[in-house]
Amino acid sequence: MRYHQAWRRHDIEALMALFDPQVEYNDFFQGRRIAPSELREYLQTSMPAAGDESQVYTDRLRVDGDTAFLQYQVTLRGTQGLVSFRTTEAYTVRDGRIIRVNEHAALIGQPQKAASEPQPRMADSRLGLSARQLSQLGGDIQQYFQQTRPFLNPDLDMPQVAAATGYTRNQISYFLNQVLGLSFYQYLNQLRLRHLLGQLDGATSVTRIDELARAAGFRSLSTFYRCFREETGLSPKAYLEQKATS
Repeated sequence: MRYHQAWRRHDIEALMALFDPQVEYNDFFQGRRIAPSELREYLQTSMPAAGDESQVYTDRLRVDGDTAFLQYQVTLRGTQGLVSFRTTEAYTVRDGRIIRVNEHAALIGQPQKAASEPQPRMADSRLGLSARQLSQLGGDIQQYFQQTRPFLNPDLDMPQVAAATGYTRNQISYFLNQVLGLSFYQYLNQLRLRHLLGQLDGATSVTRIDELARAAGFRSLSTFYRCFREETGLSPKAYLEQKATS
């Protein structure tokens, strides 16, 4: 199909040429109709970086009269392959132009673990993101934390992350709570602990680990010890002893 060939090439001009000037584009994941004047920007912001998306078609192209149906699944970036969205798109064509698109998407798969505190579920329609844009958000958040390591700052909070990434606090919270199954501070502590574990080659004592914990962004040592045991199943002392004998 020419539409998805142009999509794979990231050719926005070829995409736009396929639409009727008054196309009706419905994104049911957001509960939103995209105005023709907004469609170019909507499509551009939904496009993944080249080679950065694994899309698998789950059914052959089906045609019923003037409407074609596509079904595919895309793994969300930043979820280690655990969570995907499944999408069905219906394209209605008249005189060689697309006059209507109905896009339905749903998250599938399980979060890594449940947040320790119940998180209110936000309606997908309030996100202001399409399913593809939610996937992009996951990758952007992961890249931000990997490249700049802001979690080393013990005072890091959600407004700072929102300002740095350009996403809203609600959008970031949705991804963390509903996709990863983590609260914001659970996510930070997970990153801090994994950073610390990567620094342990030179650690020879619990005192040294305490210093590394503070350097990794843990303000509270009791929080650090709890997270350490949850991640490794051991106390820091037992972990070091095991490491020394392995």
